[in-house]
Amino acid sequence: MSTHRGVARSAGVIGSLTAVSRVLGFVRDMVIAAAFGTGYAAEAFVVSFKIPNLLRDLVGEGAANAALVPVLTEYRQKRPAEYWGLVSTLLGVSAGVLLVLTAAGVLLAPQLVSLIAPGFTSSAEPEKYPLAVELTRWMFPYVFLIGLSAWAMGTLHSLGRFTASALGPILLNVCMIIAGFALEPTYGPYALVGGVLIGGALQLICQLPALWKAGFRYTPPGRSLEAAARVGKLLVPRALGSAIYQVNVFVDSILASFEHWVGLGGQSALYYSNRLFQLPLALFGLSLAQALLPTFSAQIVQGRPDEMKKTLVFALRLVAMLVVPAAAGLIVLAGPIVRTIFERGEFDAYSTDITSRALFCYGWGLVSCCVVKILVNAFYAMQDTRTPVRTMALCVALHVPLSLLLMRPLGIGGLTLSSSLSATLNAVLLYGALARRIGPLDTAALRDAALKTLGCGALMAVTVLLADRHVLTPLEEASVTVRATALAAVIVAGGAVYFGALAAAGYPELSRLRRWRG
Repeated sequence: MSTHRGVARSAGVIGSLTAVSRVLGFVRDMVIAAAFGTGYAAEAFVVSFKIPNLLRDLVGEGAANAALVPVLTEYRQKRPAEYWGLVSTLLGVSAGVLLVLTAAGVLLAPQLVSLIAPGFTSSAEPEKYPLAVELTRWMFPYVFLIGLSAWAMGTLHSLGRFTASALGPILLNVCMIIAGFALEPTYGPYALVGGVLIGGALQLICQLPALWKAGFRYTPPGRSLEAAARVGKLLVPRALGSAIYQVNVFVDSILASFEHWVGLGGQSALYYSNRLFQLPLALFGLSLAQALLPTFSAQIVQGRPDEMKKTLVFALRLVAMLVVPAAAGLIVLAGPIVRTIFERGEFDAYSTDITSRALFCYGWGLVSCCVVKILVNAFYAMQDTRTPVRTMALCVALHVPLSLLLMRPLGIGGLTLSSSLSATLNAVLLYGALARRIGPLDTAALRDAALKTLGCGALMAVTVLLADRHVLTPLEEASVTVRATALAAVIVAGGAVYFGALAAAGYPELSRLRRWRG
């Protein structure tokens, strides 16, 4: 029980700071939307920001989760005298690899933009492609900064310290907001690039005091090179898995760049809708997964697989309780959410329509994406990075043809619905593989969680749908303040219905959280 309480508290710390970051992220996106809407400057910036972010998953947070944390946790548990030497070695190796990647990205920016957004070269807006190339060149040093930030994050997470690394995204968003307000009128999208680079530097710097306090002092590489090689071996399958996952991202980006299929602004619609989708995913799925990885790793190292299974079931029930209402809200309130947050300035009714259609279809895959985050980290804790690669490959095999099939009738929504369906398949495959690896999980407890949360979520969805029809729709022409207040009231009411019904159904994790808070 104490383990579960510790996981919940760690996830709460990460989730609270993530919530602040995401709120600031919405402010940032509101600045971008008001300045550029879904026009060519917004599309160019989205692509230039997307390319280094694809690499960030390879050398950034994904690498820290997959390779650094399990090995560092093992060393801290079994060979503590060699722990800091390994951390120093990983720093040197990471810096060298990141410098090479950054230099290659700057040199190959035209080819990268042509690969990820081929439709830009034949766009009706001829300024779009050259602007995307130039912004990409300026943006690429962010890869170096975020990669080193991930090294610091992995080290701190292996020590059970989460606060400093969770502060980093807050600093990034603050820098982009300031740059957008103060410099965008003069420098256009280049101002946002400057905000990204400064924010990336601050993400690294804010973690250094915590590392120093924990005991880090750089030492030249020694015998820990062997352990660093183990990290590299774990990272290779993780990198392959990331590359396979990026096929999904590439498919969406490539198809969204063809305006005659999805309409103008497809890239921007994907960006804005994904930003809204990422809020509950980060708050509940990613925060809980990050808190679980050190716990899973320690349970495996200490030879307690049964405890890991209990922790995993607790986490899946907890994520179901928290994510089902968020998914219902995104599905039912996609239009009002997008309209309230973004529709102003250059972001017009057309932008709202195309973005809300993408968000609606994203919502169906939210629970699956959160479950995938947790299950993948269970494999990473066992230093198995190959199984997630295999399941991801099968999901990509579904996503690519499904995207081509669904985008014809559904436009941009077809791409996001395909992502949701492939994430659901991934969750099913990972669950089956994990059950075969560590033995059956408590299926009765998981079935109970699914029935109760889905039933209460359906009740919430009906309530919110009626409120949308009779409260929000008549207020579409009202001021932003009135619409935002009404939307917040509807969301609160929907949450009250959901959690009230869940309490009446006797959901154990809900009463546990209340007791732990007390």
